[in-house]
Amino acid sequence: MGVKAVIDTNIWVSALINPHGYPSQLRSLFEAGEFRAVISAPMLEELVDVLQRPRIMGKYKLTMSDIEELVILLEEKCEHVSLEGNLAICRDVDDNLVIETAVRGGAEYLVSRDDDIKHDVSVLSFFARYGIRVTTVEGFLKKLLTNR
Repeated sequence: MGVKAVIDTNIWVSALINPHGYPSQLRSLFEAGEFRAVISAPMLEELVDVLQRPRIMGKYKLTMSDIEELVILLEEKCEHVSLEGNLAICRDVDDNLVIETAVRGGAEYLVSRDDDIKHDVSVLSFFARYGIRVTTVEGFLKKLLTNR
């Protein structure tokens, strides 16, 4: 059925604002069913919050329909998990929600650009207990394209 991954919010944002980057390629592979994505309500809320910021909408010429299209895609195609919000592995509360999403969703990968997630030894050790690998967008794309 394919690889299961949590895609960090900042990557979905990048996929929308830059149609030529790695995150956009990842979105295309997701839309094509090349992998399964896991998401939680707090992650969706953060995504909407960031994309609706006047500075982001103005700078990248985003419309509400652009944002709605992405949100609908994620709501319909992602596996949704409920969180308890009691995980405290990382110093950043928002990162803890992403980490909990990966664990509760049984993800094999967490794709992120966040250095607190990618380089914190205690976070990586925690993920190792659950068999979750942390990778970059580029690394995940290579994995997906190699396994075709």
